[in-house]
Amino acid sequence: MFGACLLNRPAVRAGRMCRRQLLAKAQGIGKAQFSTSIHPKSKFYVTQPIFYVNSEPHIGHFYTMVLSDTIKRFADLCGKTTKLSSGTDEHGQKIQQAADLANEPPLDFCTRYSDKFRSLAVAANTSATDFIRTTSDDHHTAVRKFWQRLVDGGFIYKGEHSGWYAVSDEAYYTSTQVEERVNDKGESGMYAIESGKRVEWVSEVNYKFRMSVFGERLLKWIEENPSVIYPAVRRNEVLGWLRMGLEDLSVSRPRNRQQWGISVPGDPDHTIYVWVDALINYLTVDGFAQSDVLPFFPPDVQVVGKDIVRFHAVYWPALLMAANLPLPRRILAHAHWTMGAQKMSKSIGNVADPFVDIERFGVDALRYFIVRNGGIADDGDYSNDEVIVRYKKDLVGQLANLAARCLSERLGADLNVFARIGREQLDHAEPGDIALRDMLVALPDRVHVLFEQGEFGRGLALVFDALAVANKHVTENEPWLMVKQAPVPERLQVVLFYSLEAVRLASIMLLPVMPIKAAHLLDHLDITDNERMWADARFGAGWQPLDRLRQSKPGVAQLFPKLE
Repeated sequence: MFGACLLNRPAVRAGRMCRRQLLAKAQGIGKAQFSTSIHPKSKFYVTQPIFYVNSEPHIGHFYTMVLSDTIKRFADLCGKTTKLSSGTDEHGQKIQQAADLANEPPLDFCTRYSDKFRSLAVAANTSATDFIRTTSDDHHTAVRKFWQRLVDGGFIYKGEHSGWYAVSDEAYYTSTQVEERVNDKGESGMYAIESGKRVEWVSEVNYKFRMSVFGERLLKWIEENPSVIYPAVRRNEVLGWLRMGLEDLSVSRPRNRQQWGISVPGDPDHTIYVWVDALINYLTVDGFAQSDVLPFFPPDVQVVGKDIVRFHAVYWPALLMAANLPLPRRILAHAHWTMGAQKMSKSIGNVADPFVDIERFGVDALRYFIVRNGGIADDGDYSNDEVIVRYKKDLVGQLANLAARCLSERLGADLNVFARIGREQLDHAEPGDIALRDMLVALPDRVHVLFEQGEFGRGLALVFDALAVANKHVTENEPWLMVKQAPVPERLQVVLFYSLEAVRLASIMLLPVMPIKAAHLLDHLDITDNERMWADARFGAGWQPLDRLRQSKPGVAQLFPKLE
């Protein structure tokens, strides 16, 4: 229930605010209207969830890193000035317990594991502009500043809180969010329905955030912005939670239970709830500790796993509303990875080590597989065999094979006539070329729509469908026989144009996913660096005359070496 602030301590502003006033503020009425200002459209801000440092990085972390990096690189190709944040979440009871178990000071423990996630970001060839640690001084300053905004708005009060608490999730659950289960050992207990983690009943005095007054505004925000939470299954999940009604959120823990964290300003006996602490990282990396002028905030896309949707699509926007800050434009909640249709678990030995697999398959090949096969709405299943299938069928069999066949020196592709051929083919194409031409003309726009949605797997499927058609086209036209004719027919260069135009378009569209290999392919085609934007992915647009002759480069067959 709502009422007056219970204590008049420095941590909570003195004075009383009735429920009507709080609801009015929450609905954006009067002076408390929420900021709707956004950064310029030329800027694009992508966030990764910061990773919890109580275990080794796994293939799920790699997926999140690569998916968010792919979104950022796609925005780069579209001419945006981009920001991609990454980092590690280093506070909380779990970290405290894990450090004690390792017999290490908490900060040393956090540094050791944070370095592993930073190493994975490098190994995965991600292009993050920021790597934040929640133990940094800047972040502590930002969290305290944000907390004070909540206090000044009248949205923080102190009172008794009781509920089902999961240490593993660092979260309270209501009675409707837990159920009694029997575990593998035959022991009965209460478990969180959403996460499956064991919960225990806890009663304690702590600080609470008046989240319940934001339910109506959150519903309106989501209903008026249908794509703000993607995919639809996650959006519907969040709407279901909101329609059930929100309770106030416990936003502190007693210091005697959780020492490792940021103290509540003015009350050293309490530690700020780790999820409130963690979510503010998205502000910290944009300079919130130093200034209210934020160059990139709010995020254009926040990439999260489906298990942390509640925190990002309910808690986070409610907190931002209370702090009078703009809301994220989009929350992309991806699915998880299984192995052998089972949840990955160290105990049953079905965990994939991304460092090992990067070494085995190469970073771009693994990036391609993880984005092509990774699930947005539904879980993806990981296996080395499936990586090998994608490698051999798609990367070698379609992409490299087409490029190698048509860049053969004996075929003599003349890249300097391709601009003219492209113009001519748009005006008039032979009957046998029309289907491929029309597919290549439409391809960039079709892929762009899917990439913008975050459906990179479906977009990549279209790219490789086009490459398959191009391979079939060159096989049917047999340029290796044309080159033996005397004189060599002009048709030869038209056939080679279609094949290499397919490779060029595909390579540009693959740059966000496979930045190294796709760039190498464009090098082989002598496509210059300033001809590699998404705007250049138009049929026939990439072969305009230079101040020199274009010259293809040999060796494309070695781009994807045979797997050992």
